[in-house]
Amino acid sequence: MNHSEGYSAEYLADILNEVKTIAMVGASPDPTKFSYGVLRVLHEQGYTMLPVNPREAGNEIRGLKVYASLADIDQPVDMVDVFRNSDALLGIAQEAVDINAKVLWGQIGVYNEEAAALAEANGLRVVMDRCPKIELFRPFWKPKLNQSI
Repeated sequence: MNHSEGYSAEYLADILNEVKTIAMVGASPDPTKFSYGVLRVLHEQGYTMLPVNPREAGNEIRGLKVYASLADIDQPVDMVDVFRNSDALLGIAQEAVDINAKVLWGQIGVYNEEAAALAEANGLRVVMDRCPKIELFRPFWKPKLNQSI
């Protein structure tokens, strides 16, 4: 898949409808951070959220146990949502493959073609440079056309 061309609405909707358990790599306990807000909204929408942050391992974020790594998670993971820099995505892609995740999702600004190729070669669907929170609500956004400026 050519990830620089964007994704169809159907591709994104299928992923968000099918996944139930999301491991968020780079989850933050700081309510002012974007990852915290995304974790909150996805959790409130019914997804099982598994925060991953080695500095916070053993603590809780929003009452959810924080894991040190993907390998430490003791249940199946459908999607790995990544709030790390693009260089870290390749290693996280390998970890996602190792835990048999179904989807690798890089947040806005997180893009690595090598990571995408590795994940796809191992059967994962990949999304990069997008936010699942935004995509979850995109179908409800109605453009206001024909308005005067």
